[in-house]
Amino acid sequence: MIKFALSCDRGHAFEAWFAKSADYDDQSARNLVSCPQCGSTKVTKALMAPAVAGTRKADSAMQPLAMSAEQAEKLKKIREMVSAIRSSSEDVGDRFPEEARKIHYGETEERGIIGRAAPDEARALLEEGISVAPLPHFPDDAN
Repeated sequence: MIKFALSCDRGHAFEAWFAKSADYDDQSARNLVSCPQCGSTKVTKALMAPAVAGTRKADSAMQPLAMSAEQAEKLKKIREMVSAIRSSSEDVGDRFPEEARKIHYGETEERGIIGRAAPDEARALLEEGISVAPLPHFPDDAN
């Protein structure tokens, strides 16, 4: 596995794992790599410092990122907001674009929904005047 630091054309930085370097190239060429913040598929590799084995002890090699108390509080509020949205919305999964259209055009009751949409599907919804926004996924969401 290889981890790449990536950035989109809108300046968002993120990381992604690939089985091998060629997998990134293949997926990127097919517009399958997208920014988790804005959905842009115009993604490039960012500069990364290589991991070089040294003589330091294993416990000192991994250092946590420093976060101020103010940043930690803001992150906590964002997590709470995302949690509230998820708990008060119906997860429609891959049917998200279809359900969002039904709600927008009055074909079904209005309600909060969450789900998955490919970047091109999300752009199409926005072009139709349907308000959608990505929800952030935090590293511990899967735990």
